[in-house]
Amino acid sequence: MPRTWITSDLQLRLILTLFLVAECLSAEMEGPKASNNSTQQMDNGNHSSVSTTSSMERKQSTVTLHAEVKTSLSKLVDTKAVLSCPPVQWPSVLVTWEIVLRDKPPCVRAYRRDTNQTTGGNCTDKRITWASGPDENPALQIDPVAITHDGNYTCQIATSDGNFQHEYHLQVLVPPKVTLTQTEKGTAVCKAAAGKPAAQIFWTPEGDCATEQEPYRGDGTVTVQSTCRWEDHHVLNVSCSVSHLTGNKSLSIQLSQGSEIQAHFILCIIAPIFIILIVAGSIWLLKISGCRKCKLKKTEHTPVVEEDEMEPYASYTEKNNPLYDITNRAKTSQVLPSEVDGMNLHTVYVPRV
Repeated sequence: MPRTWITSDLQLRLILTLFLVAECLSAEMEGPKASNNSTQQMDNGNHSSVSTTSSMERKQSTVTLHAEVKTSLSKLVDTKAVLSCPPVQWPSVLVTWEIVLRDKPPCVRAYRRDTNQTTGGNCTDKRITWASGPDENPALQIDPVAITHDGNYTCQIATSDGNFQHEYHLQVLVPPKVTLTQTEKGTAVCKAAAGKPAAQIFWTPEGDCATEQEPYRGDGTVTVQSTCRWEDHHVLNVSCSVSHLTGNKSLSIQLSQGSEIQAHFILCIIAPIFIILIVAGSIWLLKISGCRKCKLKKTEHTPVVEEDEMEPYASYTEKNNPLYDITNRAKTSQVLPSEVDGMNLHTVYVPRV
């Protein structure tokens, strides 16, 4: 009996030992799996949170970048300008261009994708059109650019994700006409006429200069004039440099000396006066000569009374009476020549013998 109890007790202990060993082994096998699963779940959670955050940041940055953009654009007059709308990743529903020009009411051009319709509103300038089909590219085209196209151009795109806007401030550039001349006082004048914006003028060598600006025609262009003089009489050649956004230009001139300027002044002023005096004197002499000839002609045509115009009886007496003829000759010889010149007719009546 005692041996049987000992044998059963040993078997029971052996079974319990084996059960505990098997349980520990199973626990060790499941531990790494649980830790791996938990780690994987944590990693997946972190990855999803990171990806969600990055997509939100990318979306937010995209919206911030294209929500409202402002650009300053400069274009040379008589060229072509193309204004683009903001790039979007979502299909647009409505595209509108708002145009605000100087001294003109605003106008709107629009394109609606769902109906494929375009409207021009009150935009009447035919030089402002769509660059191509608005369904493909809603860019705006200005061809050619004029001074009157100065202003603001705003493209607005409405999408399912929001509205996007791009605003342009267009400035039209006009190159100035540059001239360089010298005045009679010996100063040099450099002028940059009808430029937009105003040009800047520089002199080489530097002198005593005065610069002034004045609006030109009221269209936004400006005329800049610089007058310069040099106290040093040894300065012969001067240069005028004009700086402008459309390009730089330089002109040179050779200054004349004071004596040359004075001689030029005498030649231009005194010579015409001298010629005028000569012409006036010639006319006066011709007039006097003509008057003298007229007087001589009048004297020659004065009528003289002939002897035939005497009274019939006196004429008959003078011609047929010998005594009267001898007496008349004696009296005629006693008359002085000066008295004869002052008389037109001498009639002498002789009584009958």
